[in-house]
Amino acid sequence: MGVAFGAIVLAMLPAVLDQTILTTALPTIATDLGRLADVSWVVTAYVAGAAVATPLWGKLGDRIGRKRMLELALAIFLTASAVCGAAPDITMLIVSRAVQGTAAGGLMTLAMAAVGDIVSPRERGRYQGYIAAAFALATVVGPLVGGLLVEHAGWRWVFYVNLPLGLLALAGLHRSLPSAEIAADPRPFDRSGAVLLAGATAGLTLACVWGGDRYGWGSPEILGLIAATLLCSGGLVVGERRAADPIVPVHLLGTRVVAVASAGLFLSTAALFAITVFVPLFLQTTTAATPTQAGLLLVPMMLGVTLSTTLSGRVTARTGRYKPFPIAGLGLMSAALVLLAIVSGDPSRTRTAIGVGVFGVGFGMVTQMLVVAVQNTVDRRELGIATATTSFFRGLGATAGAAGLGAVFATRSGLTAGETGLRGLSAAARGDLIGAVQAVFLVAAPLALLGLVIVARLPDVPLRRSPPQAGPPQAGTPPRASSPPQADRRPQAASAEPHSEAGTGRA
Repeated sequence: MGVAFGAIVLAMLPAVLDQTILTTALPTIATDLGRLADVSWVVTAYVAGAAVATPLWGKLGDRIGRKRMLELALAIFLTASAVCGAAPDITMLIVSRAVQGTAAGGLMTLAMAAVGDIVSPRERGRYQGYIAAAFALATVVGPLVGGLLVEHAGWRWVFYVNLPLGLLALAGLHRSLPSAEIAADPRPFDRSGAVLLAGATAGLTLACVWGGDRYGWGSPEILGLIAATLLCSGGLVVGERRAADPIVPVHLLGTRVVAVASAGLFLSTAALFAITVFVPLFLQTTTAATPTQAGLLLVPMMLGVTLSTTLSGRVTARTGRYKPFPIAGLGLMSAALVLLAIVSGDPSRTRTAIGVGVFGVGFGMVTQMLVVAVQNTVDRRELGIATATTSFFRGLGATAGAAGLGAVFATRSGLTAGETGLRGLSAAARGDLIGAVQAVFLVAAPLALLGLVIVARLPDVPLRRSPPQAGPPQAGTPPRASSPPQADRRPQAASAEPHSEAGTGRA
């Protein structure tokens, strides 16, 4: 199992590294291929593609098999990476990035679900901790590697570096990841649901990314996107209630565990952007830190994430209990954001590092445990779409957090997070900027606190030691009804069936 798990992590790494490495290359790409305003599409296309495709990959993994879909997503990602590296103009690069983002949505979702296939519920927290630690390392190393590649090899190698890692992961998946038998499902695939979900997600993502930046919030473009989002969402809700095999199972969103976990992931990820976007900006403009120094000052957060995910995963594996960790984590996140708002009035790298370190410790106890909670309470046949649902809301949280907190910052400072020339600010403008960053922290803190209130309703269903059932379900069998609450109160029961919805009362 160790080799299979290593291959899964290696398959996810290119999608993580691609985002962090690219940030240092965008100015150079703008010089070579187009204007900086055009290059912003390189990021937008990737984010929108990933958000649109995530639920679709999860459903296909449930119906066709996660191993096959994971290999396909990785192959598409690598092909798109090669095309990005060879792109002769900005249009080709943007289109290739959209395809790459679509595949990245599959890599993240299917890999997380594949961990649920090969690891027992009791051990998932520990293994999710390993994944989080690898991601934290990639987040720190990515910008440094990107800078070296751009300086010494050229920006195209930012994309080419994915190829050796991805090919190694593809070989590892093919050789070591078990392929569970999937029974044919006679129910038709929910094509209309997939189209409506893609339309709603794309509309919301673009409205959040463009609103207040490229277009005003009251502009016809943004209002049109919002209207399209509402129309597609309404059609999706109506259609999914009638679909034989809905791509967004309404019954899953109606269970307490999935609803609470999705809301918690949305809010915690939105709050995260107060740190990852605005702390580096704050440090550069108030403490004269260089971009590299500002990035390195986020290392305490990554260390905190690594420490807390590892320890909480081990404790969960030993006790079978997960609920205390996301509650404590969201509490620490709220406290850290308030602390940062206080200390930012008197800028200090040391105090800021302490604040982001505390935030990292808290954040590391939230996401992995909420994913574990969901995987512990859904049927094996819906493991992929359930994991995709959590990833979907996490992605929406990232988009909404970046847009909403960016709007707060722009309103209070008169600047935008992407504006250049910040080192020449006057003392008054710098004071306005400090006030704007404080406002961002004070807005993000209640988001984390609201997440704590919601996660407090999470049922604490004991995790079992038994591994997931390998046998296929009967073809065409609809999702099983919820089990009685007593069914999951035996954490070491002999049954290998991973599903129980004990305590998952309607939200």
